[in-house]
Amino acid sequence: MTEPPALRRAYETCIRLAQDYYENFPVASRLLPASVRPHIAAVYAFARVADDFADEGDRPAEERLALLERWGSRLAGIGTTSNRADPAAAEHRDADDIFLALAHTIDTHQLPVGLFDDLLSAFRQDVTVTRYATWADLLDYCRRSANPVGRIVLRISGFRDETLDRRSDSVCSALQITNFLQDFGRDWRAGRLYVPGEIQEECGAEIADLDLDAEPLTPAWHAALERCAVKTRELFLDGRPVCDGVTGRLKMELRLTWLGGMRVLDRVGRTRYDPLHDRPTLGLADALPLVWRAVVWT
Repeated sequence: MTEPPALRRAYETCIRLAQDYYENFPVASRLLPASVRPHIAAVYAFARVADDFADEGDRPAEERLALLERWGSRLAGIGTTSNRADPAAAEHRDADDIFLALAHTIDTHQLPVGLFDDLLSAFRQDVTVTRYATWADLLDYCRRSANPVGRIVLRISGFRDETLDRRSDSVCSALQITNFLQDFGRDWRAGRLYVPGEIQEECGAEIADLDLDAEPLTPAWHAALERCAVKTRELFLDGRPVCDGVTGRLKMELRLTWLGGMRVLDRVGRTRYDPLHDRPTLGLADALPLVWRAVVWT
């Protein structure tokens, strides 16, 4: 199918945005069919810009929420003439391209707009909530911040199955929490803490001990992080069947994503890891073992 020039440019903008940001896990990976990658990039661009609105710490919270509200209005206006913003008041320089591509992606794959509304709900929460009382509260955040992405990817790839959705939810929540544990120090510097209060209390971890200038983290905080890692590993294991429930290139994509998340989580759990000052990442040395394990997949 030949795309109109404006639509082709819109997708090219989304692909550029996807490639401009570093992420732990693949975005519009080369492993996916070429026909799928632009649609994944459109979804990513929509979410990436909204996430940036939420994280612009130099802006007052009211302004960030207003930007997200206008982004949500653009989403609600998809398919209507009101979807084009006044250039003088545009939220983002690429907004028109992003929504042109996203509208086409939503229409092509019949994606529920509610999944995108959930993402915006989570981004608004990022502006106002910096700590979580319970593990259930954290999972509810993941339900809206991460799980919709997995469901969207499945649908774009041609899979509509409630069991796969549930397994995907577990993996996406696990990936989200792994990222929180990975970014423990970075988030704390920004005033955010994703270790739930109930786990802190169970392990005797005190906020006063999170001293960025102090020596390594206290045993109580290491215990709290390990408790979170154990619960996150359970989510990974619960979601693992989604990697076998799909076919084609997506199968390898999901295997590598699952294995990469588990590898980062294992590094977070190491007792010598200093989460306030170090951030475990994956490098070239991890590539061959991950690919091998994805191929063997036992």
